[in-house]
Amino acid sequence: MGTGQEQVKRELLLDGLDCANCALKIENGVKKIKGISDCSVNFVTKTLSMHTTSDMDEQVVEEAKRKVLRLEPHIRISEKGKSSQGSRGSADSINQANGNVHAHDGNGAHAHEHKPSGHDHAGHSHDHVHDHGHHHGAQDHTHDHGSHAGHDHGHAEGHDHDAHAGHSHEHGAGQTKVLLARLAAGSILVATAIWSPLEGWAQLALYIVAYLIAGGDIVLQAFKNIIRGQVFDEYFLMSVATIGAFAIGQYPEGVAVMLFYQLGELFQGLAVNRSRKSIQSLMDIRPDYANMLMGAGEETKRVSPEEVRIGDRILVKAGERVPLDGIVKAGRSMVDTSALTGESVPRELEPGSDVLSGFVNKNGMLTIEVTKTFGESTVSKILDLVQNASSRKAKTEHFISKFARYYTPVVVILAALIALVPPLVLSGATFADWIYRALVFLVISCPCALVVSIPLGFFGGIGAASRNGILIKGSNYLEALNDVKVVVFDKTGTLTKGVFKVTAIRPEGGHTKDELMELAAIAEAHSNHPIAESIRAAWAKDIRTQGVDDYDEVAGHGIKVSVDGRKVLAGNAKLMEQAGISYTTPQTVGTVVHVAESGSYVGHLIIADEVKDDAAAAIQALKKLGIRKTVMLTGDAKAVGEAVGRELGVDEVYAELLPQHKVEQLERLEAAKSLKEKMVFVGDGINDTPVLARADVGVAMGGLGSDAAIEAADVVIMTDEPSRLASAIRIAKRTRTIVWQNIGFALGVKAIFLLLGVFGIATMWEAVFSDVGVTVLAVLNAMRVLRVKDI
Repeated sequence: MGTGQEQVKRELLLDGLDCANCALKIENGVKKIKGISDCSVNFVTKTLSMHTTSDMDEQVVEEAKRKVLRLEPHIRISEKGKSSQGSRGSADSINQANGNVHAHDGNGAHAHEHKPSGHDHAGHSHDHVHDHGHHHGAQDHTHDHGSHAGHDHGHAEGHDHDAHAGHSHEHGAGQTKVLLARLAAGSILVATAIWSPLEGWAQLALYIVAYLIAGGDIVLQAFKNIIRGQVFDEYFLMSVATIGAFAIGQYPEGVAVMLFYQLGELFQGLAVNRSRKSIQSLMDIRPDYANMLMGAGEETKRVSPEEVRIGDRILVKAGERVPLDGIVKAGRSMVDTSALTGESVPRELEPGSDVLSGFVNKNGMLTIEVTKTFGESTVSKILDLVQNASSRKAKTEHFISKFARYYTPVVVILAALIALVPPLVLSGATFADWIYRALVFLVISCPCALVVSIPLGFFGGIGAASRNGILIKGSNYLEALNDVKVVVFDKTGTLTKGVFKVTAIRPEGGHTKDELMELAAIAEAHSNHPIAESIRAAWAKDIRTQGVDDYDEVAGHGIKVSVDGRKVLAGNAKLMEQAGISYTTPQTVGTVVHVAESGSYVGHLIIADEVKDDAAAAIQALKKLGIRKTVMLTGDAKAVGEAVGRELGVDEVYAELLPQHKVEQLERLEAAKSLKEKMVFVGDGINDTPVLARADVGVAMGGLGSDAAIEAADVVIMTDEPSRLASAIRIAKRTRTIVWQNIGFALGVKAIFLLLGVFGIATMWEAVFSDVGVTVLAVLNAMRVLRVKDI
C-alpha cells in the first residue's frame, strides 16, 4: 500500500444502503479519513471494504463508522467477522441485500447464531463475533472489536434508523405495499383535483396533499441532506424540479411527475433486487450445517461448519452439500461439482478421494475426515473472492465515479443559467417558461443509470465467470482480459496433466505387449519412483511375487531382478550398455524404459506427461479471440518442450528454465509488446508464484483447493481445463460490451432530452423517463451478463 506499515482489511455491512449515489458519497467520504489507504463500497452487496494501518486500526474504523452515519444516518452498521469469518460475512451480506434475514433458520443453533437481526444489527455483530471468539481461540481481537462496536453504536444506529422515513431504491414486500398504497392515494387525489369542479384554494389543497403523499419522503430526505452539506443528489433535483413546478403554477404536472418518479424507482428497486438474487443464486454454495460423527459410534450431531475441527469426521448423506474440505474415509458416491467448477458431469468419489466443500452428494453416503477448517475451506475462499472482487474496480468504474461527482453540480449550474439568462437577454422570453425548462433540465441530469448499472454489470460478469468455474479477483482484471494479446503458459500441470503415464508399449523379438508389461511391472514392484508408479498403474493387475528375488536398484541406471532364475533388467540405455545388450532407440519424445530378459532384448516402454484433452483446442480458441502470440515456458528438456509445443500449436517454446529464468523470459516478452497490450501468465499456482505476480494478469490453472494459487493469482480457473481461459476472455468481452452499451445508451438519451428540454420540446414526463426509465432499462441490460454460459 506504500505506507511501510502492516495493512489490515476491514469490512462493514451497511444495512439500508439503498442507492448507488449514497454508496458513492460514502466511498468518497471514507477515503479522506487519515489512516485509510484504500476504500471501496459495493452497492450490490452493501459492503464497505477498507485497508487501515495496524497501529491505528480500531480508531480509524470507528471514525469510518461515524462518517457513514453523518452521511447516511439511517444506515445500520455491522462488521463482517475477520479471518475465518470473512466468507460467512460475505454470504450474510448477500442475504441482507435481498432482505433474507431468516435465510438460515431451521438449522438449530446455526440459525440462532448467525441470522442478521431485523432491528439490532450492532447486536448481531457482537453476538456473531463473540460466538466465534469462543470457538477460535486465536480471535480474541475480533471478539473485542465486535463487542466494542456493538456497544458503541447500538443505540445511535437503532434510533437513527427508526426515525428515518426516507426514500429507498429497494423495497421489501411490506414497503412495496405501502408505496403502492401511497401511489394509489396520490393518483386518486390528483385525478379528483383535475376533474372535480373544485377551484382555487380547495383545488390547490388537494394537489398539495397528493404531492406530500407521493413525494413527501423525497423532499424530507433532500432537506436532511442539505443540512448535512449533501446538496447535489437525486432527492435535491427531484424536490427542486417539482416544487419549482408548483411555484410556476404547474400543479398537476408537479404531482404527476413525483408519482411517476416513485413508480419508476419502484421498478428500478425491483430490477436491482432481482439482479442481487440472481447473483446470490450463483453463489448459493455456502453449507448450512455439518453432520459431525461423535465418539466411536455412528451417532451424528448437526453443528455449524465453523465448529468442526481438522481431523473430525463428518457424514454427508445423499442430497446434502459437502460442508468442508477433506478425504473420503468410507463410502462411494457420485458428486455434483458444477457449483464450483461448472462441470456438468458428476465426479465419482471413493475411499481416499479428495473432496471439496460445495460439492453436492448425489446418491451414496460418505464419511469424510476434515482437512481444513471452514474459514480455510474452498467454498469459504470462493465466497470471499467473489464477494470482495468489487474492491478492485475497473477503470470504467473509476471514470463513472469521477464523472458523476462533477456532472451533477455542472448541470445544476447550467440549469440556473437557463432559468435566469434567456429571460434577461431575449425579447419576449418569460421567466415562467425558462424556469420550467430549467426544471426539466434538472430532472434529466440525475446520473443514476450509470452509477447503478455499471458496477452491476461488472459484478454480474464476475458472477457469470464463477458459474463457469473461473474466479476473477476484481473487475479491473475482468476488464484487463479484454486487452490480452500475449498468453504465456507453464507446461507441466497447465497444458499437460503433470502425471507420468505409459504412452507406448513396444515389444520386440516375438514377445507380446503383456509379456513386456508384466516383466517391467515385476521389476518396478518395489520402487517409489514416479516412473515405477506409472508402470504399475498401466499393468493394473496383481504383480506376481513368487519366484522373484535378488532385487537390486542401480542408481541412475534402473533395476535388476531374478524371475524364476532368469535375470531381468529394466532401466535406461546405460543399463543396457552396461549389460552388453543391443537395444532400439525410439524417436518418440519421453522417458524410455528398456526391458531385457536372460541377456535378450524384450522391448521398451515410453513414459510421458500426457497433454490435457482440451489443451490444443484452448490454443486455437485463444487465437480466434485475437491473441497474437502464445508462448510455453517449461523446465523440461528442450526436445520434450518442443514436441509438446508442436502438438498444441504454440507459437514459441522456451525450455530448461528455472523459476527465476521464467520471470526473466516474461520480462523480455513484456518489453517486446506494446503498452496497451496485456500479457497473461497461466501456471499451476504452486511453483509459479513469482511469474504469476509479475504478469499483467496471473491465472492459476487447476487451483481449486490450492492456497498458493488463490493467493498469488488474479484469476483462478477451478478446473484443470486450459480452455476456460478462452471462456474467461469471452465473458470479459461480453461484459465490456454490455457496460459500454449502458454508458452510450444512458448518455445518449440524456443528451437528446437535455437538448429537447432546453428548446422547450420535452416536458417533465419525458424528463422523468430519461432518468428513471433509462436506469431501469440499463439495470435490466446489465443483468444479461449473468446469463452467460460459456463452456
